[in-house]
Amino acid sequence: ENVSLLFKLYCLTVMTLVAATYTVALRYTRTVEADLYFSTTAVCITEVIKLFLSVGMLAKETGSLTRLITSLKENVFGSHKELLKLSVPSLVYALQNNMAFVALSNLDAAVYQVTYQLKIPCTALCTVLMLNRSLTKLQWFSVFMLCGGVTLVQWNPAQATKVQVEQNALVGFGAIAVAVLCSGFAGVYFEKVLKSSDTSLWVRNIQMYLSGIVVTLFGVYMSDRAQVLEKGFFYGYTYYVWLVIFLASVGGLYTSIVVKYTDNIMKGFSAAAAIVLSTVASVVLFGLQITLSFSLGALLVCISIYLYGLPRQDTTKIQSSETTSPKERLAAV
Repeated sequence: ENVSLLFKLYCLTVMTLVAATYTVALRYTRTVEADLYFSTTAVCITEVIKLFLSVGMLAKETGSLTRLITSLKENVFGSHKELLKLSVPSLVYALQNNMAFVALSNLDAAVYQVTYQLKIPCTALCTVLMLNRSLTKLQWFSVFMLCGGVTLVQWNPAQATKVQVEQNALVGFGAIAVAVLCSGFAGVYFEKVLKSSDTSLWVRNIQMYLSGIVVTLFGVYMSDRAQVLEKGFFYGYTYYVWLVIFLASVGGLYTSIVVKYTDNIMKGFSAAAAIVLSTVASVVLFGLQITLSFSLGALLVCISIYLYGLPRQDTTKIQSSETTSPKERLAAV
């Protein structure tokens, strides 16, 4: 039990550090290097690297090349139903990213930041409904406290005063609603697939990343086709861009490990801690100033993590749907 707890804490800590480092590196490439590369191609390459890393981990798990090939034939290329099942989160995540862009184009940045944090309680709600779990009142309180803390950390009132033309608030809030629902559903759906069978985590990753490559290639075709054909797929790639891609790849693998052995709610708490760490790092590296709202938000994030981590019934395993009804699980909301 103690080893299991230590392993979970180790996974969450590593994911937090990787996510924070990734955020800082991404901020550098998108500011100092003046967006010289195509982000759509970087996302595609990230999916390819995650696929190869997952194949490597599966090879280590199976122990021989023959067993690896057999596993790939049976579980990936010979199981179209399972491959199709794992294409669902890839498509939903693609829809989420597009809806987030639409929302940001039609809402002030500050409004977007506040409303987009609704994905945290939405993930908790999806966890309760889709995985037959229950959260205590204190856990729900910590989830909403985390939501408020992340909002304050990212809050920048000056952005709300910038004039943006041709905004449609109704379209913006509608897009935010879809993005929030997609975020909660896709994460919990993937967690349910992982924990509902004994299929290897790396097999599941390979199934999802194959779909992810198709989706991201479609994104490259739709967004940057002409420029990529003119300048090349790897135009503008520097050592820092490759660092961002590597960190995103490792972070993606660790996310699946965290989801497998903890849950999506804890993943949200880890992501919140990463936001705080990356902002602190940005103060040192980019000269950002710590504000009162950031300090208060960071405090709320720390308190919410502590409250959610208090001793409680294990919520990382999928319970039988026969034990509790949806009404009973929502009674604590």
